[in-house]
This record gives sequence, structure tokens and C-alpha cells, in this order.
Amino acid sequence: MMAGVFMLAGTGMAQESGFGAKLGLNLASQSGLDDAYSSSGMRTSFHIGAYYNYMISDKFAIQPELVYSAQGHTGTIDFGPLGGGEIDVVGRFDYINIPILAKYYFTEGLHLHAGIQLGFNIGAKIEIDGESEDAEDVNGFDAALPIGLGYELSNGLNFTARYNLGLTNTYSGEGDFDIKNNVVQISVGYQF
Repeated sequence: MMAGVFMLAGTGMAQESGFGAKLGLNLASQSGLDDAYSSSGMRTSFHIGAYYNYMISDKFAIQPELVYSAQGHTGTIDFGPLGGGEIDVVGRFDYINIPILAKYYFTEGLHLHAGIQLGFNIGAKIEIDGESEDAEDVNGFDAALPIGLGYELSNGLNFTARYNLGLTNTYSGEGDFDIKNNVVQISVGYQF
């Protein structure tokens, strides 16, 4: 009888292939800014996109995505008591990202995902004390390693938490700067 209960419970929760949409919170930062700022931190922003979840078996899936992602950083330049105080800086770097993920389901609905992400910069601004200007010397291509956890409900609603570890230098100018994107993403999605 218990086996029958588990079988009935499992039929409503089985993962399926299908298209979906997602949106969520970005906590974006950039490593390698220590020489540029007195302190640097996260830019709180958002992402929105679409995906296709392709089930290979009951335990494995491949999920390509197309995502608009607002990334960047915040920073402070401290000129000291004789230099006029601090200046606040916000780097606003917008990307079209294409993650290609492999998913492993531990149990019904709960999965680990990891893969590769290709990104294309579509906008780069630096805001200094509220005044915005185009950022120069920004690499148009970005690559990252995404890894995260997700949970999918039987009604199509799903939740993910992911960390995108930057692999490529986002700075294309002269000098020894090695600036990489790092983004924590918390998403809510719906698979149709």
C-alpha cells in the first residue's frame, strides 16, 4: 500500500521537458577592483529570460537559456581628509547571457545544475556621484561558470539560486587590470 502512495505522489511531480520564463534578483560584483577603489561591493539589480528544459532521463536534463542580466559593481574612492572625502561609483554593465546547463535531479523537483555561460555586453555605464557616462575599454564578450540549486513544483512554478563565476577579463584597455564578473542570482520561473 505504501508503494502505491509513493507511486501516486510521484506521478504529479515528474519533471517534464518544456519552455519556461524566469526573472529574479542579481547581486553582482566584480573582482580585481582593489587598485581602483578604496572599497567595492555589490550592485543589486535584476535578470529576466527564457529557457527550455529538455529531459534526457528521469535524473538528467539539459537547459539552455537566454537571459538579460544587469550586472556590475559599486565602489568608493576615498581621497582622504585633505583630498575632499569620498566619491561613490556604480558600474552598470548589461549583458545578454546564454547559459547552457546540465541538471541532475536528486529527487522529484530538487536539482543541482552547472554548465557554461557565454555573455555579450550590450551596455556599459559608469555613474560617479550620480553623473553617468559611457564606460570605456569594456570587453564585449564574457564567459562564466554557473552552478546552483533549484526546485520545481508540479504546477510549473520553480525556484533557483545560482552563482556565476566569471572566467574572462571584462577590461580590454591597457594596464594589468583583471576584472571578472561574479553574480549571485535568485530566480522565480514558470515552465509552461
